[in-house]
Amino acid sequence: MVTPARSRWLLGTATVLATMLYAIDSTIVNVALPHIQGSLQATQDQAAWIVTSYIVISAIATPLAGWLGTRYGLRAVLGSCIAGFTIVSMLCGIATDLTEMVLFRSVQGAFGAALIPLSQVVLLREFPREQHGRVMALWGMGVMVGPVIGPTLGGWLTDALSWRWAFYINAPIGAIAWLGLMAALPKGGTDRRRPFDLTGFVLLSLALGLFQLMLDRGEGRDWFESTEIVAYAVTAALGGYMFIVHSLSSRHPFVDIHLFKDRNFTVSLIVMFVIGVTIISPSVLLPSFLQQLQGYTPTEAGTLMAARGAASIVAMVVGARLTSLIGPRATMAVGISAAAVSLWLMGHFSVDTPANAIVVTGVIQGIGGPLTFMPLTMVGYSTLPDRARTEAGVLLTLLRNIGAAVGVSVTVALLARSAQVNHSYLAEHFTAYAHGRWQALGALPGANLETGALLGEIGRQAAAIAYANDFYLLAACTLVTLPLVLALRGSRPTAPAAGAAAADTGH
Repeated sequence: MVTPARSRWLLGTATVLATMLYAIDSTIVNVALPHIQGSLQATQDQAAWIVTSYIVISAIATPLAGWLGTRYGLRAVLGSCIAGFTIVSMLCGIATDLTEMVLFRSVQGAFGAALIPLSQVVLLREFPREQHGRVMALWGMGVMVGPVIGPTLGGWLTDALSWRWAFYINAPIGAIAWLGLMAALPKGGTDRRRPFDLTGFVLLSLALGLFQLMLDRGEGRDWFESTEIVAYAVTAALGGYMFIVHSLSSRHPFVDIHLFKDRNFTVSLIVMFVIGVTIISPSVLLPSFLQQLQGYTPTEAGTLMAARGAASIVAMVVGARLTSLIGPRATMAVGISAAAVSLWLMGHFSVDTPANAIVVTGVIQGIGGPLTFMPLTMVGYSTLPDRARTEAGVLLTLLRNIGAAVGVSVTVALLARSAQVNHSYLAEHFTAYAHGRWQALGALPGANLETGALLGEIGRQAAAIAYANDFYLLAACTLVTLPLVLALRGSRPTAPAAGAAAADTGH
């Protein structure tokens, strides 16, 4: 069923706002975390649970969103999730201790898990197929731009008002999104024939939850040197294995395994995972590079990164037209190439890289992300039946989130290890017996200011090399997906086009 034209763009606005609720909230709290920690009198490890609880519960609840949307209808489920997310955001803002905050953030993550995948499915279901490129560009703005503007918005609200406004800001956005959705989205689309697979849900939740905990706590616990992390990894792997076995033998599995027989969808899942790794990770690495090594303030760093968000908006608008001209596969190839070039340029960053070079690189990366992401979502659905879209949308979102979690954890871990190795290597060249090097610096080895300044500079240079190594690795991972684009089939023709073709042949 296609929504009447007069209501489509109201629906589009509502779903984009719903998408931005989750996308912005995934990063807006990170900047305010030190202030929340002080206000709630929590330690650094305890404050980390404010972020971790949201991520873990969201990961567990994401697969459940597909079954709920199919069973009870997209309007009921998405409307309930928007309302619940908004109300719990207000509760987070008035939390008085750490226990309340972690509890409310967990519930917020549960409600937010459905916002991105079901919003996308709503747009694909209610808009005619010939408008999917344009509407995916609109929806993609919320997905791609939200995490970019989140830190800047969170920092400004925290400095100007209070950390509590990082949650209060969701109230007007959520209210407008809910009202628009209820007014524009018709009822219907329920399928109560498929039973709930409790065993599959429990096994998948166990695997995803423990895997996310392993990634979130691994760096602080020295990864597999810790019994806790080993226990998480083994139990998550066992839960994943049991889930696969159960899905293959069950008549009504929690995840429809027949979806993976579709080549477009399976390839799209792989590429979406890599997108999560290579596009989200730089958003975490670059702010710390700019602040710790180049001395920018949080506001200045956010301003430099704003160019990426602006370029993403432009690329979303241009990308829909480009996809219709050269096709989704060629558009994806352009986007992947641009993302790889931007990461390769980031690998050339040093402690003295000027601001204009950072802005140019951000613009290239802002162009690459949407040109990859938008046609990929279109191709991923193009050969699937309409009834499978809800579950497919959930799986694509889940793989992107898992990719982001893996990418952030791996790059941060490699950054720490690489910085240590580089520091040791560079320091070897400045022993007390390397008289020529000390004379060239005009200093003498010993417990003095010159030696302290030299050691500090060695640490900065070692960290800069570590960042470069991460960026080069991400660039290589991005290029690996280029051959996969060739494995994608073209989209099936739109209904009007197919009808015209039939008329021309006399059928």
